[in-house]
Amino acid sequence: MRTENAPDTRRDDAPVRFDTKIAVLLRDDLETWQRLNVTAFLVSGLGPAVPEVIGEPYADADGTAYLPMFRQPVLVFEGSKETLTAAHGRALSRALPRAVFTRDLFATGNDRDNRAAVAAVGGAQLDLVGLAVYGPRNAVDKVLKGARMHP
Repeated sequence: MRTENAPDTRRDDAPVRFDTKIAVLLRDDLETWQRLNVTAFLVSGLGPAVPEVIGEPYADADGTAYLPMFRQPVLVFEGSKETLTAAHGRALSRALPRAVFTRDLFATGNDRDNRAAVAAVGGAQLDLVGLAVYGPRNAVDKVLKGARMHP
């Protein structure tokens, strides 16, 4: 507990460590534009669902305001269709916040049609091309077993 006269011993330059992880797992057979598109869509769901992942708004030295972003890095991984399916099952079994992107979504053009495409298929039959997950570091690491860092 810090008192009024006690010196502040916190270091602003000390490394920031997170006990949580934000990760995106992409299918390794996607084209570059698809990887970027899927990643953007997947992470867009985390902020509203898990508000603590969002930091404070930004401002430059001129006082121009910018939107807040994630407070921690987003790690991007890749894996096979089988790796993605297994990771999806592990994320579900751990009840971690997650977002999915299926191959069908490349043929839709809006949120309504995206949700309908996912709703039309049972969870075990989803043709997953991307998965975002957030949670304790060790739980997310277990979900991503078999995946490798995206090059």
